[in-house]
Amino acid sequence: MVHGGAQCCRLRLDIQRGDTVNHFNLALTIQGTVKSVDPRAGRCEITLRSGDVMTVQFAPATWFTVLSNADGVDQDKVDEPAEQQPTDLAHRIAKYMRVKDVVFVRGILQEHGNERRFDGRTVWLQHYEPGKFLFEETHWWLTQVARLADAWLDDLFGDARTYREDDFSALYATNLNILGGRTDDNLQSTATLSRLIYGLSSTFLLTGDHRYRLAAAAGVEFQRSAFRSLSHDNRHCFWAYGRRKKVDQTVLIMGSENGDDLNSIALYEQIYAIAGLTQYYRITNDPDVLLDIARTIRSFNDFFLDLKSVNDGFPGLDGYFSHIDPVTMRPDSACLGPRQSRKNWNSIGDHVPAYLLNLLLALDPLPQGADPTVEHLRRTCHEMLDRCVKLIIEKLPDPDSDYVNERFFADWKPDHGWGWQQNRAIVGHNYKIAWNLTRVANYYLSLGRQADADTCMGLAVRLGKKMIACGSDLVRGGCFDAVERTPTPGQPVEFVWGNTKDFWQQEQAILANLILYGYTRENEFLDQARAMSAFWNMFFLDRDRQGIYFRVSDNGMPVIEGAYANKAGYPIAGYHSFELNYLAHVYTRTFVGTTSGTDDNFCLYFKPCANSGFRSINVAPDGIKPGTVEIESVTVQGRPHEDFVPDRFQVQLQEHQVGSDIVVRYKTKRSA
Repeated sequence: MVHGGAQCCRLRLDIQRGDTVNHFNLALTIQGTVKSVDPRAGRCEITLRSGDVMTVQFAPATWFTVLSNADGVDQDKVDEPAEQQPTDLAHRIAKYMRVKDVVFVRGILQEHGNERRFDGRTVWLQHYEPGKFLFEETHWWLTQVARLADAWLDDLFGDARTYREDDFSALYATNLNILGGRTDDNLQSTATLSRLIYGLSSTFLLTGDHRYRLAAAAGVEFQRSAFRSLSHDNRHCFWAYGRRKKVDQTVLIMGSENGDDLNSIALYEQIYAIAGLTQYYRITNDPDVLLDIARTIRSFNDFFLDLKSVNDGFPGLDGYFSHIDPVTMRPDSACLGPRQSRKNWNSIGDHVPAYLLNLLLALDPLPQGADPTVEHLRRTCHEMLDRCVKLIIEKLPDPDSDYVNERFFADWKPDHGWGWQQNRAIVGHNYKIAWNLTRVANYYLSLGRQADADTCMGLAVRLGKKMIACGSDLVRGGCFDAVERTPTPGQPVEFVWGNTKDFWQQEQAILANLILYGYTRENEFLDQARAMSAFWNMFFLDRDRQGIYFRVSDNGMPVIEGAYANKAGYPIAGYHSFELNYLAHVYTRTFVGTTSGTDDNFCLYFKPCANSGFRSINVAPDGIKPGTVEIESVTVQGRPHEDFVPDRFQVQLQEHQVGSDIVVRYKTKRSA
């Protein structure tokens, strides 16, 4: 029996007679909390996230198990029940179905006449101990990120443990099939290479394993030598879309090959071309890498920024244009077609998570020994951050919708007729804004800008709460993809193509809810973060091949048709899943450890290069609310180091210590 008003469970179908259908059955996965258990009757009640209660009927064939990580290690250590049960099924129900536990149940919903019944056939617990979550344990995300990185490097480079630029030139591939092997498309894309560098750098930050740092360093050298295009005066840097190997030559491709951006220079591709360089810079303070980052940022502001002081022919209405013509280097070229003089969410908002915040973490406070060019770059990043945040808050929200607008004309009028998007929202973009505005609010607080932080949090909290109601699956778990911004009256969500779920949007949802909880301490966000984390770890991990599925169905079944079967490709790369592992570990230890009975400390690893010119390295883990976390200890080349201020996140170094391995241990402040 199903109680309550959830339409997706009640299946009230519009047919000619009655409100039921005979001989109907539907595969269904539910996520909820165990309300009551009756082992002898072979059933239990589960409260869904929608508030509805579903009765689940079990059978001898029902399989009970516990969530496992990317390594596939069996986590089933559930204790035996205290009381004897009359049958094996009753015994297993009493053992695994614990009141107040969050579980997933996959089964079959049947309807015939006036009878409805849900038969549970697979049950997954989220921990072998009652009331806990495995993904909040200390090593969960560390294990996951290491297994993902190992598999990626093994697929590309075999048994290698050290790497050179030549290895990437010969063997790096944007596209890998589900087994990690090559596909027919031998593209080497700059943006996906940079995203993999981000992933490898993040894995080193978390684990300190030099295999990942060496691979990231080789990838950086390959990117800079193979794809960088410098202006005649050495002031600007653009990045080629990629290169493709042919039988007798390798062809460099400047204009994008992606359908939405074809033959243009897309700003978001240029943005992500420095995402990996910036994360690598956080580890190393490599001055050559910083120079290329600075040149690229100068290109953003000199070619894409809509200010009359930049170009007299621009409208001067602020913001960044999304595309420029690779021949004229202008956004108003007629050759751009529907992309001419357009602005969008990516051209404004992606600056913040891809590189701006991470670069400011590396440059603020100003490193000891920094020259005036570094201070100028830091000021430029401050100005860009303020500009992008102001535009997100002022231009993107729509008073008539629960979602932000994402595409605009030059005058900021929303473009609801563009291509496939029309008047549609991407749920993950709304979560991404909530996540990054909270990070920025934390950063503003560190600068004493309370009013600006409050403004950021007004929109962040609003979007975070809205997406729980109109972007999340409150029956199965996870968050949806593309939805109509103005759904049919009476419906909370209306889907564009299907109710599938994509991996990168789950990432945004997890991080948004974790950091919103850290800022507000509202349990609603922690509850949602746990629900999203459970869905990710339950259904997006390809445990057989240590990879990530790009898309799953509403019920969590992997979609592996066409390009969705690929382990790597232009949209998946090595970015979002590694970003999730890195920040979920940091956020969980910082915000949740003190409430879940797990560790509230963590370590990050750095290795500043000997020629950085600095005598310090900044080590803030992320944009985290001041007073929440502090440095507990530092070791330099394995020896205790005392030259730091716990809440300033800058480690001072002697000249002979630059180039050493640095381990920073953080702890949560108990008063936070």
